[in-house]
Parts: sequence; C-alpha cells; structure tokens
Amino acid sequence: MGGFLTLVEPVVILNSIGSSFYDTALTLAIYSRCNETSGGQSDEAQTLSSDFFRVYSSLGSLVSLLSTVPLGRLADRRGQKVLLVVPQLGSILGKFFLLFLILYRLPLYVLYVGVCLHGICGGSPAYWSGVISLAAMRSGPRSRSMRLNSVDFVSGVAGIIGSLISGYVYRVKVSDGQTGVLLIFVSLLVCGAGLFYSAFILNYPAIAEREEGNQGCLALGDSSERGEMDRGAVALLFAAMILFVLGMSGAEKVICLFVLKPPLSWDSVWVGYGQAATNMMYLTSFAGVLLLSRWLSDPALILLGIVSNCTGMAIMAFAQHSWVYFTARGIMMFACIPMPTIRSQLSKLMDAQSYGRIFGWLQSSLAVTDVLSTFLFTGVYPLTLDWYSGFCFLLSALVSYLSAVPILYLNCRRARCGYSRLSGTDSPHSAINT
Repeated sequence: MGGFLTLVEPVVILNSIGSSFYDTALTLAIYSRCNETSGGQSDEAQTLSSDFFRVYSSLGSLVSLLSTVPLGRLADRRGQKVLLVVPQLGSILGKFFLLFLILYRLPLYVLYVGVCLHGICGGSPAYWSGVISLAAMRSGPRSRSMRLNSVDFVSGVAGIIGSLISGYVYRVKVSDGQTGVLLIFVSLLVCGAGLFYSAFILNYPAIAEREEGNQGCLALGDSSERGEMDRGAVALLFAAMILFVLGMSGAEKVICLFVLKPPLSWDSVWVGYGQAATNMMYLTSFAGVLLLSRWLSDPALILLGIVSNCTGMAIMAFAQHSWVYFTARGIMMFACIPMPTIRSQLSKLMDAQSYGRIFGWLQSSLAVTDVLSTFLFTGVYPLTLDWYSGFCFLLSALVSYLSAVPILYLNCRRARCGYSRLSGTDSPHSAINT
C-alpha cells in the first residue's frame, strides 16, 4: 500500500477525467453561445468560436509564464508538492466560471477571468512539470522512458472514459432545462478528489531520495559524469519539442471546431466519441513503446511518433465523413510517443535537483509555443473556410515534420562521437540508422 501512495498516476487519472468533462462542456457551451449570436450561421459561429478560443488559450498560456518557473524553483527547494497542489487549486477555481456562465447567462468574457486565475496558479505547465518531475524521480534512468510513457498512457485511458461519458452527461438537463451544468459539477468533484489526493494522501520523495536518483543519472550520462550538462543536446531536444507542439497544438484546437460544422456536424455524443479517439492515442502509443522498445532506440521511437502524427493530420485535411476522421486518428496511433520520450531524454541530461526549474522552463517554452500555434492556426482557419477548411491540417503536418530535424542531427552527432544512441536510453539493442 505504501508503494501505491508514491504513485502520481491516481492524480493524473482523476484530473484527466475531470478535464475531459470540462473540455466537452466548454467546447459545446461556447459553440452554442456563438451559434445563437450568429443567428444560426455555421461559418460565422465557427469564426466567433475560433476567435474566443484563440484569446482564451493565449491568456492561459501567457499568464502561466508568470508563475511556472518560480513554482518550479520553489519545488526544487521545498519539494514537488507545490507543483501539484497549487495548479490543481487554480484549475478548480477557474472551472467554476463556466458553471456560473451557464447558470446565470453571463457574457463569454467572464471565462477569461477564470483562465487567468488558473494561469496565475501555474496552469497546465506547472501541473505537468510536477507530474513529470515526480515520475522521473520515482524511476531509474533505464526505465524512465517507459515510466513517462505510462503516465501518458493512464492519462489517455482516463480521458477515453471521461470523453465517452461526457457527451451523454452533457445532455442531462437541470430543473430549468439547461444542459452542461451536471457535467461541469461532476468535473469539479472529480478534480477536487485529485486535489485532495495530492494534498493529503500522496507521498512525495524526500531530499535523500532525490539525491540518490541524481547519482543514478550521473552514472549513465557521458556529459554528466564531468558534472556538466550537455547544453547542445538540451537545446536540440527543446527545439524538437517546440516544433512538434507548434504544429500540433493549434491544429488540435481547430479540430474541435472543424467537427461541429458541415459536413460532419457532430452533436455532443459524437464529440465525446471524437475526444475518446484522440485519447486512445495515449493507449496505442504506450503499447507501441512497450512492444517496440526492445528493437527500436528512443530516437527511432520519437521519429516513428512524428511520422504517425503528421501522416494522420494530413489525412484529417480530407475528412468529409466521420469514418475518415477516425481513420486519421487510427494512423496517429503513435502520435503521443515523442513528448514523454523526449522528456525522458532531457531528464537523463540533468540532475534531479534541477528538475523543477528545467521542466518549468520547458513547460513555459511550450506554453509560449502553444500561444503562437493557437494564433497561427485559429487565424488561418477562418480565412480558409470558404475555399478549403482542411488547409491548416496540412500546414500542421508540415510544421510538425520539422521536429524530426533536431532529433536526426543529435543522433548523428552522437554517432560521430562514438555513440549509437542517446546516453541512458531504454533500448540498448538497437539504434536508428541515419
């Protein structure tokens, strides 16, 4: 039982279920309100929704920059608890604003207050910094890629469950005939359970454990053995993640609107199915790492995930029927491999005492990238509605493919120095041929 209480996965499961409920309620509530404003004109409702989500996402990402790195530094000194508890508290407080918006017919801009409150508390960047740091500290260097992929796996499974249920719960009407209220209320309860577990039940690593984990990392890294961090390798891995998120993040936000308009015209149930298919990628990606890591190195797995994501996104550009959408999601089965695997590589290049700070900087960089991606794709999407609404998905595939360049270069650089793979990879049996 004591070992179970050291796992961060229960927190991830509860927050993923609660967030999937909230995301469904948010998307449908915003589109419904914009559809009313536009008088039922689908294209205008798409444009209004796109504009709203561009500002909403940007505010959350930018405001979180003010607190993510300071929280990370505090976590390095006082423990990782702060990186889990504070962002979850802000998330719950922010979710209340959507509940108030539906109940009291408040204007949409009140949601900007909620997302800013969430951002001030660290937002998703700080939360995921805490999750990644804890998972890395609780795993050995050779099993770290598998452990971080398993965190994404449980997040995906929980998201599937939440997404499948959310469409049906959204339809339940309260006494005054409003939909979505029960779904938001359940979301708050589930996220509240995650906060309670993080604050009062989860056991966090002591300083001695963190130092022991640091010594394990130093034993494996060639640059770390000299007490130095390979800044060039860190920069290349940062660049790969930033390019991947730049192409992926904004396009995923556009997909949420793309499926609501003709020819797909999905309702709340189909939206739930679509989100479940998206979360299924976490499950299939974990299965891919589990089965293929015996023969493929970490760089090869990262490239496999990049190709899978970009190919599926390109097919999404031609989704005129629901089966094409789900086919594209099927081809994206390994799309969730790159992010946790690259984070694993980063963790092996630095000491455990700096996890909070470095991962804080990483998540802050990705937050800025998310803003840029959101502005890019939600800006392009309305402009292409009249002639080819799938254009932004082709653009997404092109940008995300560029993330393979730093990985290939880093692997070539390692090979020239006499290494066949990144130091500390999980798979010692094979290396990517470049």
